[in-house]
Amino acid sequence: MRPPVALSIAGSDPSGGAGIQADLKTFSALGAYGTSVLTALTAQNTLGVTGVNIVPTAFVTQQLDTLVADVRIDAVKIGMLATAKTADAVAEFLRRNMFAFVVLDPVMVATSGDPLLAADAVDAIRRLVPLASVITPNLAEAAALLDGPIAETVAEMHYQADALLASGAQRVLLKGGHLPNSRLAIDVFAVLDGHHEVSGPWIDTVNTHGTGCSLSSALAALRPRRESWLEAVEDAKVWLTGALAAADELEIGQGHGPVHHFYRTWGNE
Repeated sequence: MRPPVALSIAGSDPSGGAGIQADLKTFSALGAYGTSVLTALTAQNTLGVTGVNIVPTAFVTQQLDTLVADVRIDAVKIGMLATAKTADAVAEFLRRNMFAFVVLDPVMVATSGDPLLAADAVDAIRRLVPLASVITPNLAEAAALLDGPIAETVAEMHYQADALLASGAQRVLLKGGHLPNSRLAIDVFAVLDGHHEVSGPWIDTVNTHGTGCSLSSALAALRPRRESWLEAVEDAKVWLTGALAAADELEIGQGHGPVHHFYRTWGNE
């Protein structure tokens, strides 16, 4: 059977833990063939981001149109878009192509705390939301999209997931990894006809660089071969929990190192 083909539209991370590099690793780890379109180059390591070089929007569009003119795309993951102009161009690309599975990770801030989205681009990300099959904000990103406070309880997560649905989202996976005083990693998956809490054990590690990128790209890799979005969410959560649990084995960098994308295969040769 041919593998699903997944496309990542995102920025680059030279340290390999987040962005395009994390997405391609995730696609490969989960049996999808990865393709990519770059929106930005970053000077970045596990300690932080020291610079961002934006790819011109016209060239982002050229990359996208050239790719889909030749290569079938089964699922799309959208990550760092950096500017409002690029976000609007990606929205137009989605309208022209009508992909079956689109995952939007509204990347705004790196794990290190460095901003990855221009302040005036949040409205453009909001315009993208209805075009995605599912959006995967963390608590801070959900608060920014809603222009409200950051959720501090699971009950508040449910409320904000409903608010995101009301704003036009088709499905919401609200990631609770930053929830205070929790010993479980609880995410809320919300659709119009109900909510599901998807939980896993809290992994005590500082090596969480690229966690959001990896979870959203796992959804894009898995959904073409799963019966439902909920099944893809549950399987992606299990895979990411394992990648976090094995992250300390890598010993990459001096700050927030990456998750171990290939923990299921490395060492099993």
